[in-house]
Amino acid sequence: MAETPKAPGGAPGAPGPADGPGRNGTGASGSEGAATGAPSGAAGLLQRTVGARTVFAITYASLAGGLYLLLGPIAGNALGATPFVMAAAAVLFGLAVMTFAEGAALHPERSGSPTFARHAFDEVWSFVAAWALLLDSVLLTAAATLAATNYLEVVWHETSDGRTEIALAALILLFVTVRAVRGDAGGPATRVVRLAVVVAVDLLLQVLVVVLGLALLHDPGSITDGLDLGTSPDWQGVLFGLGAAMVVVTGLESASGLAGELRVGRRDLRRLVATLPVAMFVLFVGVSLVGLMALPVQGGETALGERWVDAPVIGIVDRLSDSPVVDALKIVVGVAAAATLIGMALASLSSAGRITAQLARHRQMPTRLGRLHPRFGTPWLVIVVAGVIAMVLVSFRDMDALVGTMAFGAMTAVTIAHLSILRLRFKEPDAAREYRIPFNVRVRGAAVPVPAVLGAVLSGLVWVSIVISHPAARAVGLIWMAFGVVAYVVYRRTHRLPVRGRVVVPDAALRREAKPVEYGSILVPVLGTALDDDLIQTAGRLAGGDDETDLEEGYAVIEAVWIHVLPMSLPIDGPLADGRRAEAKAALARARAVGEEYDGVRVATSAVRARSYGRAIVDEAERRGCEAIIMVAPPPAGRSRTGRTGSALGVLGGRGEALGETARYVVDHARCQVILGAPSLEETEEVLRRRREAESGPDGDDGLDDDDEAWLDQL
Repeated sequence: MAETPKAPGGAPGAPGPADGPGRNGTGASGSEGAATGAPSGAAGLLQRTVGARTVFAITYASLAGGLYLLLGPIAGNALGATPFVMAAAAVLFGLAVMTFAEGAALHPERSGSPTFARHAFDEVWSFVAAWALLLDSVLLTAAATLAATNYLEVVWHETSDGRTEIALAALILLFVTVRAVRGDAGGPATRVVRLAVVVAVDLLLQVLVVVLGLALLHDPGSITDGLDLGTSPDWQGVLFGLGAAMVVVTGLESASGLAGELRVGRRDLRRLVATLPVAMFVLFVGVSLVGLMALPVQGGETALGERWVDAPVIGIVDRLSDSPVVDALKIVVGVAAAATLIGMALASLSSAGRITAQLARHRQMPTRLGRLHPRFGTPWLVIVVAGVIAMVLVSFRDMDALVGTMAFGAMTAVTIAHLSILRLRFKEPDAAREYRIPFNVRVRGAAVPVPAVLGAVLSGLVWVSIVISHPAARAVGLIWMAFGVVAYVVYRRTHRLPVRGRVVVPDAALRREAKPVEYGSILVPVLGTALDDDLIQTAGRLAGGDDETDLEEGYAVIEAVWIHVLPMSLPIDGPLADGRRAEAKAALARARAVGEEYDGVRVATSAVRARSYGRAIVDEAERRGCEAIIMVAPPPAGRSRTGRTGSALGVLGGRGEALGETARYVVDHARCQVILGAPSLEETEEVLRRRREAESGPDGDDGLDDDDEAWLDQL
């Protein structure tokens, strides 16, 4: 009699930290959260160590770096309207904060707008958001590095000019790339302390610049003298400045990636939503006012957007006075700004790797691009390539082009985020939300948040204006997005994956890890349900090859088999319905896509005809020389369709009626090991409860979907 051992890592239907989605294919059962680091259950509560102060620090760090980086290009385009543009950007940022807070509270998974779009729409929109953020990550790495070299001019005058600037930028990017590949140094506590120190220093210095500027340069007339809205600046410059200021939403994307680790209550969430836009409003408007008083608009230009475009805050401090104290302050501001910008470049480059890993994990790009370093666990290949591209961009020394193209990517992601939240209000109206956007109106039975509507409309308009008015953003942004979407569609179709459907592989598939040799060939009968992914993933972890099978060829084989069970009334070699053929083809293609993500594994697919499902499994395993069979079994405990209670037979090898006719036949007659994987107990009990309730109803309709029926029919 064949053995029925427990599969390593647990039954396929109860995935561990490296497993993919649950049987419903959406991650709703909690397996997606486990795979992405989001905790669940009691263990998850112990992992929720990120508080409101840490979230504020992460987001404010992007605001501080953005002020050092963006003020010059914004002032160069918005001129005397810069303070008003900054105020409007703070309002747009506040709308985005509300959207990201609700989205992260509703779906606490890694990533931000790509996750919202995945749950609200489909994989295409999720890819578009992620691809736009990937563009921003590379551009922000280059822009922050370029600005850092110019801020260091306060300690070495040659760093902002010519070859010295390029050489220093190359050294910074080398340092940042190595750090990004190696991952953050120190533990979580060390990183939080380091971040808190940077934020405190930046906050103090920026407030000090505002206070000193208002005290020493009090001349409001210098701001409005040359202001002629529509002419100087024109509307294109105003809208460009508004989009450029919104680049700081990258901090919201980073913070939303920590949603699964948050221990922030509703009161703290509301406080964050209120505090962050106020902080941006006060500092961005304050520094821009002082900047235009120090370097006013003259002849349709300001030195903030010309001489000091790469280091605008240094230009402001330089005009405060000629005292030694101000000279010392200039050095402190320059060094602090450079340190903040280098940290921003590191975070952006790491973000590029994180985004790519998520794209690879969801089969939105080749998983080879998202392979994790065997020692550091980071997507090293993409990080290195992104660092090289950033260096090429730095060599052009065009901050305006970098910021304009970043605005294109930022507004793309923000607009998709707003639209996703609106869609989720209709798609998941009753889902639990720790934070809900206020000011709602009822539309077709759903509460539609007015701030999200305003955010989507305004962000979309700013995006259109950037495309129309900024040549670099239009050329680079549109070409980048078009290339990405075409490559995505071709990749999905080439690998026979649904263009809009969701496919998830576990994090373990992205690692090149040595594993013990288990089986050289495994038979997996597929059913055409989401449980197939769990079975194939278990087979991928167990496959390895041995001396007698596939080691000489260098890979193990998963035999994914679809079995057409035909009644005796039909000829065994007769024609099959087109629908059945299509169903089998789709299930086998998905099995191949999931299984071949594991190194050293090949998936052979085939469809066979038989009179008996169980006998066909046994015969195919023997004919193919398989060393193991992995198939669906009943849950570890619960009731079968006959109403009898079973034991933990699905994983311990128990016998009885609850084992099911097919599983019992395979266990009794197979000449190789049989591994029976069961869905989680809670999941099974819910399906069976629904069946019992439906069958007891007046209409006799069991009310179950096709996945539930197909699974129950195998028990």
